[in-house]
Amino acid sequence: MICPDSGRRWTGLLLLVFTLSIEDALCRRCEADENAPPAKPAASVDFDTVIRPILARRCYECHGPSAQESGLRLDRREPALRGGESGEPAVVPGKSDKSPLIARVTADKADAVMPPDGERLTAVQVNLLRTWIDQGAVWGKVDGAELAGRDLWSLKPIRRPAVPDDPTGWSANAIDCFILAGLAAKGLSPSPESDRRTLLRRLFLDVLGLPPTPEEIAAFIADETPDAWERQVDRVLTSPHYGERWGRHWLDVVRFAETDGFEMNQERPNAWRYRDWVIAALNADMPFERFARAQIAGDTMGEDVATGFLVGGAYDKVKSPDIVLTLMQRQDEFADVVNTTGTAFLGLTLGCARCHNHKFDPITQTDYYALQAVFAGVQHGERSLPALETTERRQQRDTIARELAAREAELRSLGVRPPVEPRQNEERFAPRTARFVRFRIHATNGGEPCLDELEIFTAGDNSKNVALASAGAKATASGSLAGFDIHKLEHLNDGRYGNGRSWISNTAGKGWVTLELRETATIDRIVWGRDREGKFKDRVPTEYDIEVAAVADQWVLVASSADRLPMNAATTGASANVPASDKAADVQAAYAVLQRIQQLRGELAALSAPAAMAYAGRFETPGTTHRLYRGDPMSKREAVGPDTIAARGSLKLPADAPESSRRAAFAGWLVRRDNPLAARVIVNRLWQSHFGRGLVATPSDFGKNGVPPTHPDLLDWLASDLGGLKAVHRLILTSNTYRQSSAPREDGLAADAGTQLLWRFPPRRLEAEVIRDSTLAVCGVLDTRMEGPGFSAFEPNANYVRVYNPKETMGPAEWRRMVYMTKIRMQNDGVFGAFDCPDAGQVAPLRTRSTTPLQALNLLNSGFAIQQSELFAKRIRRDVEARGEATPAATTSRAFVVAFGREPTAADATAGAAIVEQHGLPALCRALLNSNEFLFLP
Repeated sequence: MICPDSGRRWTGLLLLVFTLSIEDALCRRCEADENAPPAKPAASVDFDTVIRPILARRCYECHGPSAQESGLRLDRREPALRGGESGEPAVVPGKSDKSPLIARVTADKADAVMPPDGERLTAVQVNLLRTWIDQGAVWGKVDGAELAGRDLWSLKPIRRPAVPDDPTGWSANAIDCFILAGLAAKGLSPSPESDRRTLLRRLFLDVLGLPPTPEEIAAFIADETPDAWERQVDRVLTSPHYGERWGRHWLDVVRFAETDGFEMNQERPNAWRYRDWVIAALNADMPFERFARAQIAGDTMGEDVATGFLVGGAYDKVKSPDIVLTLMQRQDEFADVVNTTGTAFLGLTLGCARCHNHKFDPITQTDYYALQAVFAGVQHGERSLPALETTERRQQRDTIARELAAREAELRSLGVRPPVEPRQNEERFAPRTARFVRFRIHATNGGEPCLDELEIFTAGDNSKNVALASAGAKATASGSLAGFDIHKLEHLNDGRYGNGRSWISNTAGKGWVTLELRETATIDRIVWGRDREGKFKDRVPTEYDIEVAAVADQWVLVASSADRLPMNAATTGASANVPASDKAADVQAAYAVLQRIQQLRGELAALSAPAAMAYAGRFETPGTTHRLYRGDPMSKREAVGPDTIAARGSLKLPADAPESSRRAAFAGWLVRRDNPLAARVIVNRLWQSHFGRGLVATPSDFGKNGVPPTHPDLLDWLASDLGGLKAVHRLILTSNTYRQSSAPREDGLAADAGTQLLWRFPPRRLEAEVIRDSTLAVCGVLDTRMEGPGFSAFEPNANYVRVYNPKETMGPAEWRRMVYMTKIRMQNDGVFGAFDCPDAGQVAPLRTRSTTPLQALNLLNSGFAIQQSELFAKRIRRDVEARGEATPAATTSRAFVVAFGREPTAADATAGAAIVEQHGLPALCRALLNSNEFLFLP
């Protein structure tokens, strides 16, 4: 028979795979009198007594046992409306003629009819199904299985569990009580506390990514105050290096890189601003709800750079004339944003529902496209940032603005206004109530009129532009120049300037545009321009009227070109179009005033210019989003409005909601107290950063395919009162669980070889960044400058298709922390990339920890390793010479103290001195930098 989703013939394997298809719904052995005449159905068809028996009797024999086990049956509302693998609903309530179920049970072809073989449904049964669907397809009592998939542990509300008792007195805080309870259940006990040197090295390397100095270790060992450890924890959490260290974890999770990827892989010069924002936000202990919301809708809350999260993924700049390929590229961009948002904040693999309903989690294909609609206006690219406001800058601007207003008033007193300019023009008038604004153009300085943006501002102190399409305004026009995508009407109010996003009329010298606002507003200012970027000066409207109306077609003139000086009047002295009643002296005075006005405007523009650009995405008016059959952009199904996953509620937004309000609503939902996902996911990531493994071992998959938490009560306890992240860090760091020795024990290894229950602190190899930064630190050359553009580990090249060749040598310019190394997508640096650095091609919630020959060779023989060993040796020589102890023994001792924070053992001292005497101090330094003691978190 034919599969309704694919149109291909079933094979034995496909009979097992396509268990969600409509054939599953009907039993081929339905018992009915085939010869009975069609009967008129009752006025109201009862589901439980009439319809359920028809739908519930499934034929398991023809589909294999997996169909029975799936529990997806059409006698249950959710699977019937969700449909099969394709996402096509089997039943469309109220529309039997549109319901695939009816099409199948009435099919003429033997290879398309349902049931696939055996007795067909009778005319009576089909008629009953039709009537039931047309009456709204009301299901009966909800079966417990109706909620299949929604009983996922991660979707259940967060509760504040009681803290287990600790009869041993070992616990320092609640974390220890939960851990101790888990150990006791397995007959295990915690390990003793680590020595102070080990503890401080662990704390610094873990939280800061840098080793403590010998002096810091000595001071901590000598500190006998009861809160010595707690004060060290507070110290590292307030260090600016904390944000650099934990920021690197987050940048992995969100696939951050500073190039586009794909074959061109060109740089994004201003992407680093997002990296700096993450570091600064973490150092400031920004509340998590704001940290999360800002990355979805930071442009609505004064955190503009944060939306770099949305466009942090790869972007294919090479477009195709093939519309199918172009649409697929756009769908891939959406998939990147939706999937990254899902994994980073929700711990759900939303991308798995792009082509069909999620196989394991309660996420439908419609859910996926509802989320796509939330981000439908997001485009890759740079965006200008507001200038950093200072008192001096504000005072300068105010002074210029006052003189400008006076000069403009002086010009008006002469009966004229400045001529129009290609860049920007402003029309001011008495406040007017308006719902419609019309701009009529009667002449230009050449060609069809062009407007790059038409802005309408409300009156009052909190003036805002209500003309934006993203604010709900709709544009109409006399006509638009055909054949040019960059000159469409939609660009008139998309919030973007320049010729490349402008409207051009289809009639030489004239045309009109009208904006209908989302709602009536009181306005007093309109701003327009031909090209705000200043590249084009043709097509400028020189004769025009601007009218407003509170009610359609009841126009009132508020501004026009009639009182403006002619274009270029300040430079040409032309007097055409100047009112005849004006005296010649007044005209000449007007020209002089105009020259000063233009000078003042230039100064004001310089002071009002954006501070910088950031690769933080651009936002456009979203079009209609459709569910795509099997993810095919050429197979549109029903329209889908912006929303979140139905299993966790609804955003309750209209289908045409403005772009920014979509993201803002979703961001608010994301961190709502009744949404249990985000808090659990971030707390788990914090735990993972300290212990190498989260309480949930699959940090970005809290679904059925993920691993359940080892300590679910502890996870909820930590998530139940989440504010800033540093409070959670502090709880973990001050626990006795964290302070345990990492030494192995036979009983622990036998019962829990993976240390999931934390009977000891799990030791692990340090990440690439910590190894490199620690090397630079102990060698005395680490540049601790923060922020700003990063350094490159690759040779410069200007190829159109970038080729990244690692630098052979590095100097002080490259000795900053590795988090400031420009992140090249799909290309790691030549030395430390071998240490499992993510390439930012995909999200990386958890780094692998491999051991390879290339790692050893890079640390032993690379130019960087040899260079740093020499620098380490120079530092040690300076130290011992300053102490007057330049002997092999003293040199060896100092090298061990600087590298490990401890004196060498007798065996260490003997071997070290021998290496120094036979091979020189750099050889000893290189050996220390390659040792497990240096490379592992103790």
